[in-house]
Amino acid sequence: MEKGPSGTEREILSSGGVAIDGAPVAYVIVLAAVVAVLAFVPFSIILGAGSSFPMSQSIIALMGWILGPVAGAVAAGIGRLAGVFLAPYTAGSMPAASVWGAVISAFAAGCMEAKGRRAWWWIPLGLIFMFELALFLGRAVLLNGVTLRVAVLNSFVDWSALLLFVLPTRIWLARWISSDNTGRVAAGLFLGTWMIAGLSHLSVTMILYQVLNWPNEVWVALIPIIPVEHLFRCLVGAVIGTGVIAGMRAIGVVKPKWAIY
Repeated sequence: MEKGPSGTEREILSSGGVAIDGAPVAYVIVLAAVVAVLAFVPFSIILGAGSSFPMSQSIIALMGWILGPVAGAVAAGIGRLAGVFLAPYTAGSMPAASVWGAVISAFAAGCMEAKGRRAWWWIPLGLIFMFELALFLGRAVLLNGVTLRVAVLNSFVDWSALLLFVLPTRIWLARWISSDNTGRVAAGLFLGTWMIAGLSHLSVTMILYQVLNWPNEVWVALIPIIPVEHLFRCLVGAVIGTGVIAGMRAIGVVKPKWAIY
């Protein structure tokens, strides 16, 4: 009688492409390229000491929502760094600060709703943003003569973004972004961009202010301007993000492991 094969049964698995924290490297490269390309489009001139900030600020959060925290931060950082060299006129007065703002905010976007140990990643991030806000406002009020009322009004975008992040609203917005309802997705992208782009604004401005030290008069002048600028940033982020997510769902693109959308 002929015997069948003996020995330990082996399992054959198909190996996928190279990935960064569960996101295909191809995705990271493509999205980093999108960030770099949008760096050519000037968007804001408010805090650049005469230079502009790029439209890519509107989609930095999208990197974290599509790729997850680690891969999203890598894509945002590479894309922003490439933009600094390719489009220096939108690099701001301190290019390194804009790269830092892109990296930490994309990472924060990917941490809005995670599972397991990653569900707690928002805590150290929240502490970092709190420290940045305290350092920013403390320097303004204690060293540069900015009144507390003016400092609070001027930093509305910053502290409102921080509140949205540390409160359960970050989880609600993540669920809206992952919804099947297009209207809810768009609303989640708009408010989510307000939150994440606001945290990026805080991280960058905190560094800039250590050098530029705007007086009270400048803070007063910027009170009505910064929220309007941020509003348009959120509109652009919602429009682009809704189209990208709808397109990825329609063509059945494989979803990265830690994606939120």
